[in-house]
Amino acid sequence: MTSRRPDSFDGLGYRGREDPSYGGGYSGRSFTSAPGADLQHWVTTPPDIPGSRNLHFGERTPQFEAAPAPPGPGDDPQSAAPPSEQLNRFAGFGIGLASLFTENVLAHPCIVFRRQCQVNFHARNYHISPLSALGVMYNVTKTQGPKALWKGMGSTFVVQGVTLGTEGIISECTPLPRELSHKWNPKQVAGHLLLKGLTYIVAMPFYSASLIETVQSEIIRDNPGILDCVKEGVGRVMGMGVPHSKRLLPLWVLVFPTALHGILHYVISSAVQKFVLAILRRRLSSSKTSSSSEGSSDAIQSMLDAYFPELMASFVASLCADVLLYPLETVLHRLHIQGTRTIIDNTDLGFEVLPINTQYEGVRDCISTIRREEGPLGFYKGFGSLLVQYSLHAAVLQITKLIYSTLLQNA
Repeated sequence: MTSRRPDSFDGLGYRGREDPSYGGGYSGRSFTSAPGADLQHWVTTPPDIPGSRNLHFGERTPQFEAAPAPPGPGDDPQSAAPPSEQLNRFAGFGIGLASLFTENVLAHPCIVFRRQCQVNFHARNYHISPLSALGVMYNVTKTQGPKALWKGMGSTFVVQGVTLGTEGIISECTPLPRELSHKWNPKQVAGHLLLKGLTYIVAMPFYSASLIETVQSEIIRDNPGILDCVKEGVGRVMGMGVPHSKRLLPLWVLVFPTALHGILHYVISSAVQKFVLAILRRRLSSSKTSSSSEGSSDAIQSMLDAYFPELMASFVASLCADVLLYPLETVLHRLHIQGTRTIIDNTDLGFEVLPINTQYEGVRDCISTIRREEGPLGFYKGFGSLLVQYSLHAAVLQITKLIYSTLLQNA
């Protein structure tokens, strides 16, 4: 690139021609006698980038722009900025983390006891009420220690990881859509549900191994590793590993109930979530239009309302799906656990252990046997622990919302 300055200009002294305090008594060194005005068209002001100036002694490059002036006494105090974006993100992350922690960790004892009640066909107490479920859970903890109700938690995370990984791999290797667009058609819906069904089928052996870890009594079980669920699942597919009884059902018998339960749970939860989310957002929009004040409390409330509708919709959707599919889940768990030589805790008292020795031939035989021997309420054994689980989840969500609203108001 051709230089724009004259041959006789060395870049010194031009700054003194614009700064009177600097140019007084100092003559810039130049090889020509031309005045400063003659060189103005050759000189360009350097860009105002920190660190890019040729500084003279005693000068410092400004690194930041000047802070804005504080609001004067006549400014509106309500025009102050709301909580920062980082604080908003932190609030949303904290609320979501609290919900995830409650759903997968804090509620795990309820899941363990619920599954034990579902597979215990000997039980006389069905634990439909939450109070009876809490009493037996306390007895189990008192006898075997707190660890007895948190067993199998690592395997549940392994099953979730296998499910997510399988779904991603199948969606990448096949044209089956992983997500549905707003302009969906029946073909895309069928492909999406097929993807979900294939994912549940692939994860089925690992789900069965995780179910055994969660219902096996802590008295006779060893300390399993995190990846024992994977080893047991692969062993069941290959017909290897721990020996099972002759009553063990083959995996092809479990394909239909497992895929049916997974697809129905996904369809019900997705439909309820969208419905509840639409209602909540409509209420929020109507409340915002009817409200005329725009104070800091309204800004904080609007920030919380941006995160809580999705969490509440997901909470209601999971609750509806679990309640509606509870009888099918009971049948599914009994078929998975049959023939695995599993010993569970006595859910009537919580002080003894019982073996599982059912002899169901399939889904129809299991349904007819439960209806004949245990009655219609036999499909809802352990339902009280499900109520405890979602009551705990709702309480944690409300407490987290109250804490964050208090912190944001004081911020």
